[in-house]
Amino acid sequence: MSLAGGAARTLALITGASGGIGAELARIAAAQGHDLALVARNRAALDALADELAALPGQKNPRPLVLDLDLTAPGAVDALAGFLEAQNAAPDIVVNNAGYGALGPAAAGSLSEQLGMIDLNIRVLTEISLRFAAPLARAKGRLLNVASIAAFMPGPGMAVYYATKAYVLSFSEALSTEWAPLGVSVTALCPGMVPTGFQQRAGFSAHMNWTKLGALPSPVVARAAYDGMMARKRVVIPGLLMKLFAWTSPLAPKPLTLAAVGALQLRRRAGNGG
Repeated sequence: MSLAGGAARTLALITGASGGIGAELARIAAAQGHDLALVARNRAALDALADELAALPGQKNPRPLVLDLDLTAPGAVDALAGFLEAQNAAPDIVVNNAGYGALGPAAAGSLSEQLGMIDLNIRVLTEISLRFAAPLARAKGRLLNVASIAAFMPGPGMAVYYATKAYVLSFSEALSTEWAPLGVSVTALCPGMVPTGFQQRAGFSAHMNWTKLGALPSPVVARAAYDGMMARKRVVIPGLLMKLFAWTSPLAPKPLTLAAVGALQLRRRAGNGG
């Protein structure tokens, strides 16, 4: 199933929009005049955000479409596409922000949680990206996939999460070349530490020191993401420290990188590191 051409409502589709970077991206996009479709599992948070955006001064767009949906459920992306079709809507921007991490040794945690991470961070992101390729091509639109600074290195202590983000970066950069002749830009967002609900979900200590390792607030990261996407950049790395980290990490000896990242995860569990 693909979205029909000539949809009356063209909008930016944002997954994981109930909080953090996704919600901040929605606020920025709405302020810039984009119509929106917001997707997440938390209906109350989505409705609150949609009401907030509909009440913005000078807002000319209708209230954002809201869909509470577990994207890992069987047929979820079909349901998302059907929902947009029923609203006679199609995206000219797609933001794949939904995802999660889990702190701790991979084999020590829940197997279903580790596999679910692969399902959401990789399979769902891939399915949504490809599912909406046709409307994006018609609109010469933009795809933004949220990766991480973790994409640039292996991550003992968060092995599956780091691996999923390496996939997101690789997939996005390859798509940026494949889709360039279609006029569609593909941007991978690779932030460092961003204090959101992600850390609690992942099992980080509640006593984290967010000033360490160049942590940036979600509105700053979302602004960098939006500006980079609109400028059709291939990769966006917010913050000078994280840029330096991404550029230099491939040059470091792999044993040193593995040891340093593993030690970082231990500090995150204890709450005495960034």
